[in-house]
Amino acid sequence: MVKIAIIYSSNNGHTARLAKAVLEGVNRVEGAEGKLITSEEALERTVLDDLSSNYSAIIFGTPTLMGSPSAKFKEFMEMTSGVFFKKLWKNKIAVNTLTDLAVFAAQHGMVWVPVTVTPTWNLSTQKEENSLNGCGFFLGVGAQANVDQDGNAAPAEWDLKTAIVYGERMSEFAKIYEPAYKALKAQDI
Repeated sequence: MVKIAIIYSSNNGHTARLAKAVLEGVNRVEGAEGKLITSEEALERTVLDDLSSNYSAIIFGTPTLMGSPSAKFKEFMEMTSGVFFKKLWKNKIAVNTLTDLAVFAAQHGMVWVPVTVTPTWNLSTQKEENSLNGCGFFLGVGAQANVDQDGNAAPAEWDLKTAIVYGERMSEFAKIYEPAYKALKAQDI
């Protein structure tokens, strides 16, 4: 069973809703198991140890505030310095939309898996209900969450559908990659 963690921070419920959609996609794939973990929960040493030992992929989720991850998520990032020095996440799969987190994953020696869904919301004739990756994110799943909507109304349904499709992709990729990950870990490469 491939285990995939989804570590996220959510201020207004938007990112939590997107994380749950990714989890739905992850769990749709036979042989894959996803788990939601808040960035606050991930501050605990036992959770970091579990992530280091038992997961081959980690999906990061955070609202973008003033052009970077939320303060709560940054606290989690800083807490991983012990993991970094021991290279415990080396060769794990990593994902998110923000370039800040791509650099964070690269520092940990993680393997980045991008979104492969071509944006469909770029024609005036496109129907919203058929749209995927409407905002045109390529590093990972992203969504538009209007500030006047609470977490129950945003992100839009097509962004949630994109998250589900991406969760499925991550599960399939992790299943294929897991034997290589275990071999790299065993050889300390």
